[in-house]
Amino acid sequence: MKMTTEEAFVKTLQMHGIQHAFGIIGSAMMPISDIFPDAGITFWDCAHEGSGGMMADGYTRATGKMSMMIAQNGPGITNFVTAVKTAYWNHTPLLLVTPQAANKTIGQGGFQEMEQMRMFADCVAYQEEVRDPSRVAEVLNRVIMNAKRASAPAQLNIPRDMWTQVIDIELPAIVEFERPSGGETAVSDAAKLLSDAKNPVILNGAGVVLSKGGIAASQELAERLDAPVCVGYQHNDAFPGNHPLFAGPLGYNGSKAGMELIKDADVVLCLGTRLNPFSTLPGYGMEYWPTDAKIIQVDINPDRIGLTKKVSVGIVGDAAKVAQGILAQLSDTAGDAGREERKNRIAETKSRWAQQLTEMTHEDDDPGTTWNQRARADKPEWMSPRMAWRAIQQALPREAIISSDIGNNCAIGNAYPSFDEGRKYLAPGLFGPCGYGLPAIIGAKIGQPDTPVVGFSGDGAFGIAVTELTAIGREEWPAITHVVFRNYQWGAEKRNSTLWFDDNFVGTELDEQVSYAGIAKACGLNGVIARTMDELTSALAQAIEDQKNGKTTLIEAMINQELGEPFRRDAMKKPVRVAGIDKADMREQQV
Repeated sequence: MKMTTEEAFVKTLQMHGIQHAFGIIGSAMMPISDIFPDAGITFWDCAHEGSGGMMADGYTRATGKMSMMIAQNGPGITNFVTAVKTAYWNHTPLLLVTPQAANKTIGQGGFQEMEQMRMFADCVAYQEEVRDPSRVAEVLNRVIMNAKRASAPAQLNIPRDMWTQVIDIELPAIVEFERPSGGETAVSDAAKLLSDAKNPVILNGAGVVLSKGGIAASQELAERLDAPVCVGYQHNDAFPGNHPLFAGPLGYNGSKAGMELIKDADVVLCLGTRLNPFSTLPGYGMEYWPTDAKIIQVDINPDRIGLTKKVSVGIVGDAAKVAQGILAQLSDTAGDAGREERKNRIAETKSRWAQQLTEMTHEDDDPGTTWNQRARADKPEWMSPRMAWRAIQQALPREAIISSDIGNNCAIGNAYPSFDEGRKYLAPGLFGPCGYGLPAIIGAKIGQPDTPVVGFSGDGAFGIAVTELTAIGREEWPAITHVVFRNYQWGAEKRNSTLWFDDNFVGTELDEQVSYAGIAKACGLNGVIARTMDELTSALAQAIEDQKNGKTTLIEAMINQELGEPFRRDAMKKPVRVAGIDKADMREQQV
């Protein structure tokens, strides 16, 4: 069949149902973007490619459907790096298309030239460059299939002079692989361990959300054993939050109930998780990881099994299929040992923690430091971060999709949201990029236009994505709601400065003259300032109602400067000065 290379490219996108592309328009991609409208592909022209990549991540995580990132070669493509690495650690299957300088000029250091394959080598699960115009469809098809199989971004690099060539090809076939259900012996060994366990605990990770039927399968297994179910850090949607066996998220500012329950486990089924360190670090002063327990780790990627924790049984497989396989092989008496006592303990532990969480209003200072005490005294009428989160919970619809950002105030909220189903909680993940909350929730709304969405950011992180307010007010963009926690500081780093650097606040202070609500208004959006809990609850409720009517709202929630736990107690220590530093040693440069 005769066609042009750009027609072959777009027809392959259509074969895979890729309907959305995110980026900024450029001449290197215009041969395909020109036919996007005729193909049923929407190009979302964002304000910055980095945010566009995070929109793609949010869209795919909220829908399960692949989307595409594309921009001008060189500087347009380099702006995608952070977003692509974020998607990699979020296990998000995305198509990254990187138009390249023309073959005839590569190596001459010409306009907008960059070594794009090497730049993304550590950011994608698979990458390939088109070597001949006749191979465009073949290579694109393989890249997309590898992204799906690895549940990660994959890159196609294409020199821009490959476009507008007439080729004679047949479109390639799509070959889907069945996901593995785990080795027979490993599944049988896991079932035996759980059958004999007296205090079994299940720990669900992102793989449970990504697996078709994964949450339901883990719920059936948990109910059979009456085992509490914890979830990994930032995976609050990996088990129904209203279920009596749900114990909440582990890790930073997570659920103390979950930590207390897993601490006494004799067998832990780690389902669909690579056991990232943030999901097992101490919390609330508690070392809760059960070092004497038998650990069963299930992951689709064998390279992740046993990487961070010693395991008794490793299973390579799909979370739903492995959970179903284990369930089918449990003994008739599995879960019976101490069942009633365990159920009572789960309920009591959860109830006690819920009460404690309600009473947690302010952040503690470490011994020898007084920052939080001073912050409360400085702004006694202002909301604390936890007061803001309680106010938000009052207005947040149960069915809402929410996004979070990296930073102190978003992380303080880790213990609060829970969900009835998966693909509801979009957090920046273990790459930890600032500026994720706003673009991710925009992408989610594009993918789920009938679902209310609310994004959250600290004011430092939001400053990185604020440019998107200039893009999303256009008629074709869907309405969203976003909350910015405004305390005029880079909070996480300020807590580090307090603990290890004697309140030497270098680069932690933000401009108090800036109004994000004012910027939103200048962009034609709703901009609201909330100073009290009642104002915040009311503003959020109204914003969600306005969202239904096509109006985007940014809420600037004014909070005091209290600081939560540091992210990295495990990686920081008090510095030692030996030689000493003196301004007098600074020399004037010779020009």
